[in-house]
Amino acid sequence: METLELKLVDPNTHKHQKLCETKHAYQQALEAAFNANCTTPTAANDVVVNYDLSGYAKNALKQYVPQLCGGSYDAKELQDDHPVRFTNERPKLDHKPQNAIEWYVKIPHHADYHLWMPAQPNPKQREWLEALHAGDATMGECRLFDRGGEWYFHIVATRDVVEREISSAETPIGVDIGEASLVTVCHRDERGTPTAPNLWNDEGKRVRQLRETYFTATRRLQQRGSERIAESYGDELWRHIDHILHTVTSEVVAYANQFENPVLVLEDLTHIRENMDYGAFMNRRLHGWGFAKMHAQIRYKAAENGICVETVNPVYTSKTCHCCGERGYRPKQATFKCSNSECWVSEYQADVNAALNIADRYLSGESHSREDTDGDDSAEEGGRLTVPQDSQADADTQQLTLGAYAS
Repeated sequence: METLELKLVDPNTHKHQKLCETKHAYQQALEAAFNANCTTPTAANDVVVNYDLSGYAKNALKQYVPQLCGGSYDAKELQDDHPVRFTNERPKLDHKPQNAIEWYVKIPHHADYHLWMPAQPNPKQREWLEALHAGDATMGECRLFDRGGEWYFHIVATRDVVEREISSAETPIGVDIGEASLVTVCHRDERGTPTAPNLWNDEGKRVRQLRETYFTATRRLQQRGSERIAESYGDELWRHIDHILHTVTSEVVAYANQFENPVLVLEDLTHIRENMDYGAFMNRRLHGWGFAKMHAQIRYKAAENGICVETVNPVYTSKTCHCCGERGYRPKQATFKCSNSECWVSEYQADVNAALNIADRYLSGESHSREDTDGDDSAEEGGRLTVPQDSQADADTQQLTLGAYAS
């Protein structure tokens, strides 16, 4: 179980007023039911039914007040500021990865009127949020908080986790995320030989095509003044992309499940976005890529299957030879060349080479969050060489819209 915290982003005057109305009506209903010493849901219902609240807030009150009045809490007096509680039937999450603010939450106001609010989640809870949005976790009670004029929405989420027997022999599996091959996984057998690599090349090509179509089509529709059509069209394309990402990350976890005591090893990309500065054109491509999204999906799906996930320092994983450790280079997106003339690896599949380096760093005992460094890493390198490129005109497409729910 996890309580997910989302900060509501700058509600406009109208939405701020509606949030305040909900809070005020809830606190009045709570105080009235508490003062009436409602020890049963029926008694609480007789009081709260008269207040201008959504049925989901009233239902939460009917469950909560009896706990306060002689129940599990047996409160003598009310605290000054209770959060507004909602049962889980109506609050809803939406994800728009094409927008600067990706997450939106639907908050009941009263009757059939609801507020869609842009929200900023706790970055450490992204994998839980992904699981909840995908239906792989269950939403419980929700709570609305007013903290000095800043609004927060809490969601209690639960998910099932499979218990896995502990074994002393681990199987580290390197996971390299890129654009050409959407994901590449590989591990070494008991003799240290690279074994059973798997590359999702077709999926990477399909995602690139969908993203290119999105940027081109929305730019043209916006130039014609068709903002609503552009947004609807973009949402449909990103749903396709989201489906591909969920399918691939599920297959990555299924791949790991075939081995004894697998450990999925990811690159720690904590600082990747803040270190990117290749100009507006390339920055849009790299910042728009879903590294964090795929990491979150792999993490929560692995947890559901009892599979451990670790992270390692990503610096030079794409430029280091997995055999001799010498620095090499990538003349093409899919090709790695070793600069050591005495190494048997003269040329190797670049993404498999990177995946092996990622797994090897875990084997060497390096499993921790990396420090902020200036070195290149494989995610930047992969993005730098990706083809086909979006057109320069597409690079000017405005990506900072907040979407339909932001008004």
